[in-house]
Amino acid sequence: MSCLFCSIAEKRVPASVVYEDEDTLAFLDVNPMAPGHTLIIPKSHAETILDLEEDKLGLLIEAVASVEKLIFESLKPSGFTWGVNQGKISGQEVPHLHIHLVPRFPGDGGSSFQGLVKNIPKESIKEIAAKINPKNG
Repeated sequence: MSCLFCSIAEKRVPASVVYEDEDTLAFLDVNPMAPGHTLIIPKSHAETILDLEEDKLGLLIEAVASVEKLIFESLKPSGFTWGVNQGKISGQEVPHLHIHLVPRFPGDGGSSFQGLVKNIPKESIKEIAAKINPKNG
């Protein structure tokens, strides 16, 4: 099975690239939520953050910061929202890790991250913390 984002990273599929270095690639989303909506990907295939080589994670975040600076200087948004969908249930359409960088502008009709999900836990925060990491919970 071929991966669309691997094909873009390998230059076999065209994209509107706005940033590239040895390990990462950033290109405009073909279905943008806002002007400058960009996807930043590792060039090496990783379906989720759990699959990405540990030494590549920092490089990916550095690339996001570089792209954010480019967009801020050129398009002058008032802020940004970062998003990562992992798994089909979250809306991941391409099974290759990608960070959405969405410039935010006054009156854009968007919401904050806190508006995405309303699934209030029935257990206490302490109980959940203990499940996640019994040593620290």
